[in-house]
Amino acid sequence: MTEPTIYEISSPGRTGVKFQISDVPEFEVPKEFLREHLPMPEVSEIDVIRHFTRLSQLNYCIDTGFYPLGSCTMKYNPRINEVTARLAGFAKIHPLQPTETVQGSLALMFDLQNWLGEISGFPGITLQPAAGAHGEYVGVMLIRAYHNDRKDFKRTKMIIPDSAHGTNPATSSMSGFDVVGVATDKNGNVDLESLRAVCDDTIAGLMLTNPNTLGLFEQNVVEVVNIVHEAGGLVYGDGANLNALLGVVRPGDLGIDIMHFNLHKTFSTPHGGGGPGSGPVGVVKHLVDFLPCPIVGVIEEGSEDFPPLYGFIEPEKSIGRIKAFFGHFGMMVRAYTYISMYGKDGLKKIAEGAVLNANYLLSLLKDTYKVPYDRICMHEFVLEGHWPDAPGIHALDIAKRLMDYKFHPPTNYFPLIVPEALMIEPTETESKQTLDLFVDAMLKIAEEAKTNPELLKEAPHNTPIGRLDEVKAAKDLVLCCWIPENNY
Repeated sequence: MTEPTIYEISSPGRTGVKFQISDVPEFEVPKEFLREHLPMPEVSEIDVIRHFTRLSQLNYCIDTGFYPLGSCTMKYNPRINEVTARLAGFAKIHPLQPTETVQGSLALMFDLQNWLGEISGFPGITLQPAAGAHGEYVGVMLIRAYHNDRKDFKRTKMIIPDSAHGTNPATSSMSGFDVVGVATDKNGNVDLESLRAVCDDTIAGLMLTNPNTLGLFEQNVVEVVNIVHEAGGLVYGDGANLNALLGVVRPGDLGIDIMHFNLHKTFSTPHGGGGPGSGPVGVVKHLVDFLPCPIVGVIEEGSEDFPPLYGFIEPEKSIGRIKAFFGHFGMMVRAYTYISMYGKDGLKKIAEGAVLNANYLLSLLKDTYKVPYDRICMHEFVLEGHWPDAPGIHALDIAKRLMDYKFHPPTNYFPLIVPEALMIEPTETESKQTLDLFVDAMLKIAEEAKTNPELLKEAPHNTPIGRLDEVKAAKDLVLCCWIPENNY
């Protein structure tokens, strides 16, 4: 039996809340802003609570199960983060308050800037970008500003390896650059000959994902950076996979010029529907003057008796403001808490745990699923979701069947250079017991693919909604709420 909608349980005259008499003077609303009929459900408080609680229980989330979504780092969000973000001194401030009334918050932002810089090896940090893709956009605009400042207007091309994140070419194109692709070599690295062939004086930069979307560390990263720098370009590092590098290697030390961080991936702030995201950007010394404004800085040095006075400063050649106010402050508080809890040694253990978990899974699955690049992986790895003796089975079928085993599917069909790709990232927060259960499910599905393929083709079987017609859903959009006729 299908659960009734909130409209179907509506009953005339039923109410769940009583409003106080307004102390605001009445005002006649212009008729053009009024509707003759606004069919809202009439329900009691318990009706509403039960309705939305039922809906919440249908959701899959990191608090209820393993979320091996490759390239998204869906790690557990520690509850201590939520406690600190809800402290009144953080939660109830307003960005338009005088700076002298929010010195604690500015101090937190200043320290977070410094910590992210120390972790990554970049002396300049902006906390403004609202998400990873927004951080990418800021990074590419910084590349443009740098070349324009040098009157080097012929640099119109951005190099994107085919193992990069999918947002990289979109960001470059949206920023006005022509995208130039480079291939992956047989070991899963950027092909150096392909790179050299496209590096000339029209190249603005390279957007490098390292570890890349194959889950592999770029073995020739220093040489890749040098090739681009010798051509006069800058190197942008996609920091979405930083979880594999924490405390082990700093991208800035590898020669990377710009990098965005995903606070909602690496530093455990809520992700996806639990957002918002946050995508700070770090830069090398000669790009600090181009950072978005404003940035938190010390505007009056402190003493033994008085702390420093914090305020906002504007870099000399700033590309300007790229977001209302100063970034997603609640995410900054959560990331600050996370870094504080772990410290230097703890952050390194995060990376080591993520890499260990990924290689443990890979070692148990690679004899059953084809691995396109058989190397020690970093925080994630890619399998091929098809077999010669099960020709009708695709990666999507495997993903749908995993839902019957109570696991969220991994990333499907990305990276595009791997046929029937399944990108799996366990993160460091999953236990060996959970990983073993996932492996058992993957091995059972591989067997089912050959002995009972229809079981996979018709999956999922045990979810509130079965397999959707994705083509019809894309072509026949339903963008408004359904309201039953004659309900009132």
